Amino acid sequence: MERTLSIIKPDGVAKNVIGEVIKRFETNGIKIAAMKMIHLTKTQAQGFYAVHKERPFYDSLTDFMTSGPIVVMVLEGKDVIAKNRKIMGATNFEEAEAGTIRKDYATNIEKNVVHGSDASETAAFEIKYFFNALEIQNK
Repeated sequence: MERTLSIIKPDGVAKNVIGEVIKRFETNGIKIAAMKMIHLTKTQAQGFYAVHKERPFYDSLTDFMTSGPIVVMVLEGKDVIAKNRKIMGATNFEEAEAGTIRKDYATNIEKNVVHGSDASETAAFEIKYFFNALEIQNK
């Protein structure tokens, strides 16, 4: 079984689509192995997005991610990274396929409701950033 990290961003929480996002995961055979709501500090957001530190959008991204609570989840399933990314849709919601989370709920490229790990190495780092081993359910 593969694991990935999913985040419902502050805009998704504010739009009250937490349940809809979870429903899309569960109806596509994805198990939620851990979940919690948190409000990131600027330092925490900067640490999480450190890979983007040199990019021009880094400050606006970390400001946005601290603008309200987020829901972080560990998703589990066969090929869950690819499956999650398909369910989320393209980062740019204007390019996302119909029926994806981002196409249905995003406002712009930054306020695109969800984040998902893009590879197994990224997922391992991201999961450990938010969860310890005792918080993740194992079957």
